[in-house]
Amino acid sequence: MGLPPEHVIDVATIMHTATHDGAIWSVNSEQMNVNLMRLKTGATIPPHVNDELDVLLAVYEGEGELVVNESTVTLAAGIAVVVPRGLQRSLRCLRGPLVFLTVHRRRGGLQPR
Repeated sequence: MGLPPEHVIDVATIMHTATHDGAIWSVNSEQMNVNLMRLKTGATIPPHVNDELDVLLAVYEGEGELVVNESTVTLAAGIAVVVPRGLQRSLRCLRGPLVFLTVHRRRGGLQPR
């Protein structure tokens, strides 16, 4: 059994041809949710708490700030951060587009708090 085609992504092509913000590619396997996200300069993801899951965030392009429980992490291409569950986090794009991958254990739809 080979890989399903939707499980293979050409990140460079997707991020350079995307014309919208938000999720520009997603796949949900039996055990994971994976999203390639894009934010324009000035765009934010407001403060929220994910009580269920740790989340890996890996940056491909752009610059931003990730605030986790009032501690700021500078985001740029090549930076990866594991955000533990239960912590408040927010994100702001400083120089876009900010393109990043999020990966976490599979769950239902997002439930903002």
